[in-house]
Amino acid sequence: MVGLTYTYECKIDAKGRALLPTKLKNELLPELPNGFILKRSIFNKCLELWPKRKWDLELEKLNQLNRYVERNVRFIRRFLAGVKPVDLDGSGRLLIPKDLMAFAGIEKNIVMTSVIDKIEIWDKEKYEADQNMEEDIKELAQQVMGNIGNDQTPL
Repeated sequence: MVGLTYTYECKIDAKGRALLPTKLKNELLPELPNGFILKRSIFNKCLELWPKRKWDLELEKLNQLNRYVERNVRFIRRFLAGVKPVDLDGSGRLLIPKDLMAFAGIEKNIVMTSVIDKIEIWDKEKYEADQNMEEDIKELAQQVMGNIGNDQTPL
């Protein structure tokens, strides 16, 4: 799943199932045998869909934290809050547990968007609001990407 860069709009049915678009389902095929992890995002009111293989690598990093440091334990607890294993059913639907839907404010229409190696799942209205924030994308791009590949400070 490394390298996904697409955004899809989907609907949630009354049981909390999202039918994945065919193109997204095809991209996820290599990850299907291992399954996925669904969790709360740290930075936004959205969900993150992690391939289990990638999730296991993340857990290895967490396991290196000293559990006798209270801050580390608090972080681990918060990071793992609401984590659920999920799979696609035979029809290619993803069941989003009710508690995670409530966290993200998901109602009927969702957006699934890649953040390279995992997928964020947003309520459509919240996603649109996030994308329409007043933050200047030019300034953000310069701050984040301006020094990649060279030693010059951005103007």
